[in-house]
Amino acid sequence: MKKIALFASGSGSNVQAIADSVQKGEIPAEITILVCDQPDAYVIKRAEKLQIPVFAFRAKDYSSKAEFEREIVQKLQEAEVDYIFLAGYMRLIGETLLNAYGGKIVNIHPSLLPAFPGKDAIGQAFTARVKITGVTVHFVDEGMDTGPIIDQEMVRIANEDTRESLQVKIQQVEHQLYPKVIRQLVTEASRGEGKK
Repeated sequence: MKKIALFASGSGSNVQAIADSVQKGEIPAEITILVCDQPDAYVIKRAEKLQIPVFAFRAKDYSSKAEFEREIVQKLQEAEVDYIFLAGYMRLIGETLLNAYGGKIVNIHPSLLPAFPGKDAIGQAFTARVKITGVTVHFVDEGMDTGPIIDQEMVRIANEDTRESLQVKIQQVEHQLYPKVIRQLVTEASRGEGKK
């Protein structure tokens, strides 16, 4: 069974959705660590309830990104992590983590990339008055939301939508799409190793 790490910075609704799918047996994996760069984030309470070990840190306590990423890599190796899934982690992944887990780091983004990369994609789409936005799951590279796309799902923006109602719609799609993609990735990886 594959071992996965979840990275988050905020409330962790995607962490909850992934953990629920793992508990139901829909994702054949074990969540062995949550990494969080905000020690007071609500996601840590979720992880404690779910009995997921947590590594929480503050970037400002380190001299560089490379320094805190080296510590993260050490924690991931101790937890025997195969894949990293970013679930609302609000930091660009640096080369230390990319070198250690290249091709094994996946992110979810609340737009149809390449449209509206970066922060507040929901607000960007809403302000641009587009009729269609959505959710993208993609591999992480050194750019800002530029890695190869794995899957996408469309969300229509209705005339009566507010930014808040659009966020709810997008989160509902995220909570379905991300567990589905994770299930596919870990299942294919396990099958591939079985064939070897």
